[in-house]
Amino acid sequence: MTALPPPIAPPVIGHRGAAGLAPENTLASFRRAAALGVEMVEFDVRLTADRQPVVFHDDELERTTTGTGAVAAHSLAELKRLDAGSWFAPQFGGERIATLDEVLLLCLELGMAVNMEIKPDRERAAETARVALERAAGLWPATAPPPLVSSFTGACLAVARDLAPAWPRGLLVDSVPDDWRAQAEACDCVAVHADHRRLDRAEVAAITGSGRSVLAYTVNDPARARALRAMGVCSIFSDSPAIVMLS
Repeated sequence: MTALPPPIAPPVIGHRGAAGLAPENTLASFRRAAALGVEMVEFDVRLTADRQPVVFHDDELERTTTGTGAVAAHSLAELKRLDAGSWFAPQFGGERIATLDEVLLLCLELGMAVNMEIKPDRERAAETARVALERAAGLWPATAPPPLVSSFTGACLAVARDLAPAWPRGLLVDSVPDDWRAQAEACDCVAVHADHRRLDRAEVAAITGSGRSVLAYTVNDPARARALRAMGVCSIFSDSPAIVMLS
C-alpha cells in the first residue's frame, strides 16, 4: 500500500474564513474562524483597477456588496466605500472589502496559516500573481508556516513557482482532469484541490500515489467529511469548519 504524502495543511481549512457564519472573505469572517479554533483559512485574491490586491471571490460586486460592476473596474478607494457585510446579516453592516495586507496581518496576529488562491481576471493572470506574491512575500515572516498558493490558472502557479519557490503550490480543478499529473508537474505543485462532489477513491489514490496531497472543497456535511478522509483526502475546506472539525 502506498504511503500517503505528508500533510501540507490541517484536516479542516476555513473556506473564505468561516463563510457560513460571517460574510465571506471579510475580516469578520477570519476572526470568526479563529474564534472557532480554525488553524488555517482560505481566501481569494484579485486586483483592483489601480493594481491593488484585495480579498474577494467574484469577478463582480453585486452578490456580496452594495456595489455594481467588476472589481477590476474600480479603484481601491472606491471599493473601500462599499458595504460588504449587510448582505449576509444586519449585524455585519459596514464590513468592508479587505486588502490582502489586512488579511495577512490579521491572520498572523490570530496565529492562522493561510491558503491564498489567486483569482485573476482575463489577461491579468501573471500580473495578479506577481502583485499578490510580491506583497505577501514582503509581509509574511520566514518564521511562520509558508502560505499555500493555489489557482485554477497555470500562469499564476508558474509565477508563484518562480517568485516564491519555497511556498507550496496547489493545482485547483473542478474535476480531476486526465492530465492532472502533467499540470501539477509543470508548476511543481504538491497538491491537487478538487470539488469533493466530483472526486472518487481512484483519483485520490492516484494523486496520493504520486506523492501529492488531495484537498477537497467545499464540504459542510460531517458524514461526507469522514468519507473523504477515509479515501485519503488530506484536508477539507468548509464554510462551517467547527461542525466538520467535530466529525
